[in-house]
Amino acid sequence: MDNPAKQRIFAAMEHDCDILIVGGGLNGPALALAAARAGLKSIVIDALPQAARAEADFDGRGYALALSSVRLLANLGLWQALAPNAQPMCEIKVTDGRVGEAQVFLGLHFDSAEIEEGPMGQMIEDRYLRRALMEAMESEPLVDQRAGETVVAQETTPESVTVTLASGETLRARLLVGADGRRSGTAARAGIKRTGWGYGQTALVCAIAHELPHHGIAHQFFMPPGPLAILPLPGNRSSIVWAERDERARAINALSDAEYLDVLRPRFGDFLGEISLAGKRFLYPLNLTLANSFIADRLALVGDAAHGMHPIAGQGLNAGLRDVAALAHVMTHAQRRGEDMASPMVLARYQQWRRFDTASLAAATDLFNRLFSNDNPLLRFGRDLGMAAINAAPGLRRGFIREAAGITGDLPELMRA
Repeated sequence: MDNPAKQRIFAAMEHDCDILIVGGGLNGPALALAAARAGLKSIVIDALPQAARAEADFDGRGYALALSSVRLLANLGLWQALAPNAQPMCEIKVTDGRVGEAQVFLGLHFDSAEIEEGPMGQMIEDRYLRRALMEAMESEPLVDQRAGETVVAQETTPESVTVTLASGETLRARLLVGADGRRSGTAARAGIKRTGWGYGQTALVCAIAHELPHHGIAHQFFMPPGPLAILPLPGNRSSIVWAERDERARAINALSDAEYLDVLRPRFGDFLGEISLAGKRFLYPLNLTLANSFIADRLALVGDAAHGMHPIAGQGLNAGLRDVAALAHVMTHAQRRGEDMASPMVLARYQQWRRFDTASLAAATDLFNRLFSNDNPLLRFGRDLGMAAINAAPGLRRGFIREAAGITGDLPELMRA
């Protein structure tokens, strides 16, 4: 059987789908929708029940989507519905300081007006993005779902991969994708080990309402215990990602809402007027974890299953969506050429594309966190001098803006304008 089309038809008869995706958060559904554009059928397996995934209440969680990620969502047909609930990030201000100091701006200033493509990113709440992905999957005939299910075993042969669910159901596909987070069971069952370390920091995450408008400006305020990010949401609201030492973070999170705000105010400052909590409060231990390989036989990892890094640059979800776009790109082109999309050669292209990029990003976030999360006067002088130099160099500054927008380097098709 030499005809590639006939080979694919024959293979489809033996498989439940082309791709089994373990993890129904954000990256898994995005990959299923991207694969459907190439005519590939996916089954998304998620441990969360359907009702929990569809929850629509505001809980304070939001994502800073780089322009490249916005393009991906637009190319998947999702952005038009998301845009009314998104907040453009027009500027980023980076400041170095200490708790209780006045937030006098002496650091970096990135302005979207310096590039031709428009806002370098958009803030979107978790509830809107998650719901848009779910609704798109439900209306896509090439995407099936198994909610409230976990994988308990997986087996790979030269032709396929089979998983066994906790319910006893078995599913067979050409490719297995792990989108199941930093403690990826998919990676562990494939024997893929991880490299990484903890930072001794924990992120306190919440949303706040404030008196004064933010004007679409995102702030990154560096303090010795860790960075504080203030990210604009629609209206007079902002998303907060605030790093403290582990023990201190746990103690702060145990406080009442009023006491919590009393600790936040001297760090936050008064430039947005009086603040109050909006939504729930979350706690996330911070660490660096990289899978030693992003691929195995008929298996690929995306998102946090492949790489988890410090949120200092807000690139976690963006890096995962870039994985999605790159994997979809190599699979689509392999299909067009009549190749087996899950062959070692095809998956090696995906790993080559993404591994160096993510390792470089992880190293950069690690370095920035170590450089700024201290109060060493010599380091503080050096970093402030460096920020001033970048701020004074328009060409260098434009490069940083384009990097923050995710529009540098070799972009997968889904992330192109």
